[in-house]
Order: sequence, then C-alpha cells, then structure tokens
Amino acid sequence: MARIQLLGTGGTIASRSHGSGGAVATDTSSALVPAPHRDVTVSARDVLTTGSYRLDLADLRRIAEAVEQAVSDPGTDGVVVTHGTDTLEETTFLLDLLHASAKPVVVTGAQRTADSPDTDGPRNVAEAVRAAADEHLRGAGALISFNGTVRSARGARKVHTTADSPFGGGTEVAHMAGGRLVVTAMPRRCPALPPLTAAFDDTRVEIVTAYPGATPALLDHAVQLGSHAVVLAGTGVGNAGPGFAEAVKQATDRGCIVVLSTRATWGPVVPTYGNGGGIDLVAAGAVPSLDLNPFQARILAAVLLSQGTPPEEFPGVFDAYL
Repeated sequence: MARIQLLGTGGTIASRSHGSGGAVATDTSSALVPAPHRDVTVSARDVLTTGSYRLDLADLRRIAEAVEQAVSDPGTDGVVVTHGTDTLEETTFLLDLLHASAKPVVVTGAQRTADSPDTDGPRNVAEAVRAAADEHLRGAGALISFNGTVRSARGARKVHTTADSPFGGGTEVAHMAGGRLVVTAMPRRCPALPPLTAAFDDTRVEIVTAYPGATPALLDHAVQLGSHAVVLAGTGVGNAGPGFAEAVKQATDRGCIVVLSTRATWGPVVPTYGNGGGIDLVAAGAVPSLDLNPFQARILAAVLLSQGTPPEEFPGVFDAYL
C-alpha cells in the first residue's frame, strides 16, 4: 500500500466565496483528502492557507522545506502539494530543482472554488495522489497534475485563466485513460541543488519586459535599488530596443546579473540580431535562458545567487540547469 502525504498551501482549491469580498483560501488540507482507496493511504497537513498570488520567496522556501521533510519520512512513498494555479509553475519548478529523492512530488490545484457546484479540486487531487503513488514515476522529480494530464515542471506555464486545463508546455509525463494512469515519458533531470537557506528569501530578481517604445529605465532602476539580478523578457528570439545593450553592460559592470529570456510563450532564446538585438545583449553580458521562460528563469537565478554563486561563475552554472 502506497503512503502519500498531502501538503496544503491554499489557492482556489481551498477557497470559498465570501460575498462581495471575493473568494478567499480558508479550507484546510484535511478537507481535500480523497475517498479511501485499497491501494493508497493519504495523510494531510497544512503548510500555508493563502492564494498563490500572495506568495513571496520566503513562502516558497517554506513549501520546499515541508516537501523535503515529507520525502525524508521513510513511511512516505510520495507527496502531493495543493497550490494556487497563479504561481504554481514557479513553485513546482523550484521543487524540481531541489528534489533529490526518487519519490514523486506532484503539485495540483483547481480552477473553481471549493464551494462551486462543479468544483474540479477533488478530481485533481485524486489524480495527483494516483500519480504520486505510481512506482513508474519514481525518479520523475516534481510534476504538475491537472485535468487528467501529468507534465514536467520545467517549461510548464499557466496559459489560460479559466480553462479546466490551464497549463501548457513542459513534457507530458502521464495521462489518465479509462481510470488508469498511463506513463508516457520521463523528464530529463539535473542534479539537485542544495537546500535553500534564509538568504533565498531576500534575493531580489526583477523581470523587465521589452516592447515597442520601451526604454531601459526600469532595468536601470532595478539595478539602483540593489537587485541581485534582472530577467529581461525580450521580444522574439531575445531582443530589446535602443539603449538596452548599454544598460545591460552597465548592470553587469556593477555586479548585477542579467538573464535574457523571451516574452514569447514558446520557443528558445537564440541570439540572432545585431543593432541592439540579442547578439549585442549577450555581448554586453546578458546570459541567455534558452527554453526557460522568464518566471522560471527568475527562480533559477534566485536559487543560484542565494547559494553564493559568484557573477563570474553564474553563466556556466545557470547554463548547466537549462
């Protein structure tokens, strides 16, 4: 019999409507435990009870520590984390970066509140438990399970605000078929990074987006405020307008890391253009994020910098986790 720990953090799956005040996360994790099954037992505990749009890096570290504690329990075979969908892609990617155990960690949530007549939370939890208990997913790292599909954390992102299947990208690892979980692939894993320290909580990594008429003023301001890194979400394959290459050079000269990502939903950063484009941005010191989107690139940068990666070593270490 598989033994699964369910860790609740809040989100829509734990939320109920409060009239004109909107929906608020209030339910505890015990309310999410699925009906008993002969092959699985589930125990639950609360880590947080909040909407994921309110989370900060300290909260993400708290979730990561709770997951580590759970997988370290010899009586646990897998972990399910319930989480708000708004920032689920960041938390799951962080968990995957840190996850050294073979035990599956599966993150899920809901698109409709717990008191909605057609709430999707119970089904999503039941399917996540099934995935966390499946021996064929041992070694798969941290995964996202939603609406019958299990996908890798890396590359996944929320692509629809209200649809039953709000996540896209990543690699489909498994799917439900006729009540059975069918495993189709195993994601590529990087060596687990060391556990987070309190330094992670205060690591400041901002995101600046390029668009027609954008100036590097926000990038300059982030550096002046003492940001440890800035992710530049460039246009297309990784470009930005006039003045950005010069701003990147000034930032990196001051010891601020600049990561070059793209605002495009899918596709890699491939520095191609001059005249202030990706070729010039990289020449000025920007580090390309390849397929990693701006939000997950921010998480990786924050982890590496909080663990003391010096600026001169950052490009090589960052690249090793792309």
